[in-house]
Formats: sequence, C-alpha cells, structure tokens
Amino acid sequence: MTGPDHDLLRFVASSFRSVWALELLLVLKSEERVWSREELVATLRASELVVSKALDSLLAAGLASVDAEGARYMPVSEEVARNVERAESLYAAKPDAVRRRIVSSSAADLAAFADAFRLRKE
Repeated sequence: MTGPDHDLLRFVASSFRSVWALELLLVLKSEERVWSREELVATLRASELVVSKALDSLLAAGLASVDAEGARYMPVSEEVARNVERAESLYAAKPDAVRRRIVSSSAADLAAFADAFRLRKE
C-alpha cells in the first residue's frame, strides 16, 4: 500500500501496540466522558489485563488521559486527533489492512527484541 494510506498505516503501527488498543481508543472516542475500567472491560469483553495494557499504550502514545476515576480520549495535539479520525475511517473501510499492520509491527518488535538476546558465533 502506498500513498496516504501507507502514511496513515505507519501512524497506526506506531500508535497502537495491539488491535485491542485501537478498539479501546475507538470506545473512548465514541463518547466524550470518563470511562471506568469496569465499563471498558465490559464494553470490550476483554480482561482487566488487556484493558490495562491497552490504556498504558494509549497514554504513552498521547492518545488518552488516565487517572483514578478512569480514562478518556485526549489526543496530545490537533494533528494527532486528525490522524485518529483518519485511522478510524480507514479501519472502518479496510479493517483487515489495519489489523495486519498492527500485528506485523508487533511481531517485528518482538523479533528485534529476541534478536538482541541471540548468541552470536564469533
């Protein structure tokens, strides 16, 4: 994939560590309010661990705010908000392409991490 979709998929790969994180962001974005962890677990039908990890990654990517009350969609800038809007549209139109990019990016990160511990023959 080339062009604007390619650039957008790079944003997706760098912003979302998992498809769960993208799905969680879309839930947060669906209503401008504070979502409790319990609500997010129930809405996504996910475990507390999955929701916690996804929230951590969204916080690190500057896409959400998390405090004791819960989480809310809060992009760090207007540019990031526009990219999220575009990513949401692309995900609605081409969900498999977006999922593949997130998964392949995660797999590449894991392979690089594993390679760092590989013993080399000298």
